[in-house]
Amino acid sequence: MRGSLVPASLRYADQVARSGSIQKAAKELNVAASAVDRQILLLEEDLGVELFERVPRGMRLTAAGDAVISLARRWKSDERRAASEIQQLQGIHQGHVRLVAMDSHVNGFLPQFIEKLATLHPRISLEVEIASPDDALTALVAGEADIIAAFNLSPRRDVHVLWTAELPFGCVVVPGHELAKGKTTSLQEAVQHPIALQSKALFIRRYLDARYGWLFTDPQKAVVTNSLQLVKQLAGSGRYIAFTSELDAAPEIIAGSLRFLPVRDKGAEPQTVGLAIDARKPLSRIGRIVTDLLQQEITQCLQSVRGSVMDMASSPEA
Repeated sequence: MRGSLVPASLRYADQVARSGSIQKAAKELNVAASAVDRQILLLEEDLGVELFERVPRGMRLTAAGDAVISLARRWKSDERRAASEIQQLQGIHQGHVRLVAMDSHVNGFLPQFIEKLATLHPRISLEVEIASPDDALTALVAGEADIIAAFNLSPRRDVHVLWTAELPFGCVVVPGHELAKGKTTSLQEAVQHPIALQSKALFIRRYLDARYGWLFTDPQKAVVTNSLQLVKQLAGSGRYIAFTSELDAAPEIIAGSLRFLPVRDKGAEPQTVGLAIDARKPLSRIGRIVTDLLQQEITQCLQSVRGSVMDMASSPEA
C-alpha cells in the first residue's frame, strides 16, 4: 500500500502527540513544521475544538485531543491489519506484528521465538516492546500493540485472552541454600531468610502485599527493586531468596544455577502467563501464526524447566 488511508491531519496530530512539539514531529515526519501546524489548525477548525494546549515546552493534548488521537491510532492499526489481510489473500504470509512482552521473557523464550519466526516466516516483521503487565494492557487497548504476552491477565470486555498456562507460586534459591534441601517450602520458612523483592510495579508484589503483608514487617531483611534480572542475580548470590515463577527464572533453573521451590501453603494461588489481543478486533492470519508460535515456545520453555527439575529430583545427589 503506497499511501496511507488515514488522513494526513490525523497522522500529523498523532506524531505531535508522540513527540511533544511541532518541530520534533516535523523532523520525524520529514516535512516542514509549517505543514504540520497547518494540518492541525485545519483539523481543529473542522472539529470545532482545540486538540492541543500550546504550552512553553511544546504541545499538550486536551481531553478532546486525547479522544481524537486514540481514534487515529486505532485507524492506523486497522489499516496495517487490512494491508496484511490483503497480502494474505494473495497467498503471501507477510505483515508487521507489534508484540509487548515482559522483562523476564527477554532472557527466556523470546530470543528462541524471534529466531524461529524469522526462519519460518521471514516476511513477517516483528516489533517487540518490553513493559509491565499494566502498561502492556494499556498499549493493547490503545491500539499500540497487536499481541501481548503478560502475567496474570484478568477478564476484561475489551481484552480477549487467547491462551493461558498456570505457573505455581514459589521461590528460587541457589542449589546449596538451606531451603534447597526440601522439594517445597512454606512462607514461614522462606521469610527466615533475606528476600530480593520485586517492587509494587509488578503483580507478584501486589499479590504478596494483599495476601501476605506480614512477610515484610522487617524491612531490614528485604532488598526492593523493579528489575527482575537484579532479583535473580541477588538470589544467585546465595544470600537472598526471591519469590517468582518458573518462567521468570527459566534459564537459570535449566542451567542449574537456581532451584525453584513451590510454596506449599494452602491458598497460595498460582500465577498465569497468557497471550491476549484486543477483543474489538479479529485476529489476522499473521497474528494467528505469531500467537501459535509464541504459545509453542512458552509451552516448550515450561516443559524444559519442569523436566530439569524432575531430573534434579531423581538424581542421587538431590
